Amino acid sequence: MADNSNKEIKIAVFDLNKTFYNKSSKDEFFKFISTKKPHKVAYYVQMLYYKALLKMHQIRQTEFKENFFNYLDNIPPKQVKAYAREFWEQEYPENFNQEIKERLDKLKKDGVQVFCATGGLEIYVEPLFELYKIDGFFGTKANYTDNTYLVDGKACKNEEKIARLDEHFGDKKYRIVEAYSDDKEEIVKQADKAWLVKDGELKPYKKQT
Repeated sequence: MADNSNKEIKIAVFDLNKTFYNKSSKDEFFKFISTKKPHKVAYYVQMLYYKALLKMHQIRQTEFKENFFNYLDNIPPKQVKAYAREFWEQEYPENFNQEIKERLDKLKKDGVQVFCATGGLEIYVEPLFELYKIDGFFGTKANYTDNTYLVDGKACKNEEKIARLDEHFGDKKYRIVEAYSDDKEEIVKQADKAWLVKDGELKPYKKQT
């Protein structure tokens, strides 16, 4: 019998926000939570403040995530997941990029493993993939401690996405055959073929030589 232990695994990786999902999930999920708990609207000004700090490079992505999601304080993980399940059922598939979905569906049929790598918190992203099945996903991890969510490790952005893939596959060889993102991040730079998404339109990513 042939030994397939060293066989290279072909994978496709996509970003979620403004890529596969046409909107920003962190913003839209906040709006959704505010309909369930109207007093959470008060966090909006605080969120704008942390967005401004991030834009001015005054805080790191991990610190931004930790503070941006303060509106989830006092909502236990089980309840957040229940809200997230309801949220994604409203959003999927109408607000998703159908061209990317068709490409991913074809890749899955061709035996390519499909992964999502997103900066969103895993706790609210996970229920989406009960609706659209993929081989795995990576997001920003957070622990619920003293009624607040604290980021565990680094925010799942740029190089951290590759680190999470490396961790997942361990000693197994893998190759990113296709990648989709709204940003020129590491997953598109390392892919054989990659597309950048702008306003729902897919444009081939040209690697710099």
